[in-house]
Amino acid sequence: MTKTITLAHGNGGAENQALIHEIFWKHLGNDILDRGEDAALLQALQNPAMTTDSFTVSPLFFPGGDIGKLSICGTCNDLAMMGAAPKSLTLSVIIEEGFEVRKLERIVRSMKKELSTNDALIVSGDTKVVPKGTVDGLFINTTGIGEVQAPGISVRNIQEGDAIVVSRDIGRHGATIFVSREGLEMESNLQSDCASLWPQVASLLDTGIRPHALRDATRGGLAAVLNEWAAANELCIEVEEGAIPVSEEVRGICEMLGFEPTALANEGTFVMALDPEDVPMALEILEAFPGCESAALIGTVTTSHPGRVVLESEWGTRRFLELPTGELLPRIC
Repeated sequence: MTKTITLAHGNGGAENQALIHEIFWKHLGNDILDRGEDAALLQALQNPAMTTDSFTVSPLFFPGGDIGKLSICGTCNDLAMMGAAPKSLTLSVIIEEGFEVRKLERIVRSMKKELSTNDALIVSGDTKVVPKGTVDGLFINTTGIGEVQAPGISVRNIQEGDAIVVSRDIGRHGATIFVSREGLEMESNLQSDCASLWPQVASLLDTGIRPHALRDATRGGLAAVLNEWAAANELCIEVEEGAIPVSEEVRGICEMLGFEPTALANEGTFVMALDPEDVPMALEILEAFPGCESAALIGTVTTSHPGRVVLESEWGTRRFLELPTGELLPRIC
């Protein structure tokens, strides 16, 4: 292999085969992928779920992860939010001419590690190489298929009286990407929360907890999830602002730059609506996972202001928490 990707690596010939075998199959190979067929033949799943996502994050490498880890987490997490165990993924990679091979291999290694966490496989893939300047380094698309383990988890099943729980402190991914992108020097260990969520969801389900709804708080953050839920069900979600877990690093960045922590993106944090009696056990399970020590009950579902999210401050004042607007942080995933 050369030290950088050339247009010849996308020609379908010897260079392309070398790229596939020496980078992708070397780290991601399995019995299905190694057959080299035009399509993967899969065993039928009893209750399948499917999702797809594209990743253009800038920078490609950031504290706590990289575009490779993010691409696997993002798709597997979407499946997990439907109570589905990730099984099979496709991987499509668009690479800019001149991209360093060692960086590509580092990204693929990150994918391999995250696939192992989810007990999932890449079963089909595609590589394209485009002229320099056509894309910013590397773009990735992944499609995932999973098997639903707990039917009925849906935004439409949220009901009055439900408790709202967040799995950990919010805003880490958005804050980390901003700091990395702008080259700010921080005296902190701020890292993205980028992580696979299926292990946490599986532990909840194994204990018998059946959430009514789950959603990973990615673009738009916590504010987007809560507003989407409230609007979808014409119910009100009332949240105690002081109960929302926010790290000191994220809080400091938000105060300095005028951001709202609730609007910042996450890549390893989810929101859950569930029966209030299940909250103590759910929090105990979540707190056992690294990074989730701050899991918290933050609110409840009511009918006071249908379709709206109400934020109550620590001083007793109340205001509506609106959907984020404008171009806060593009290309965070």
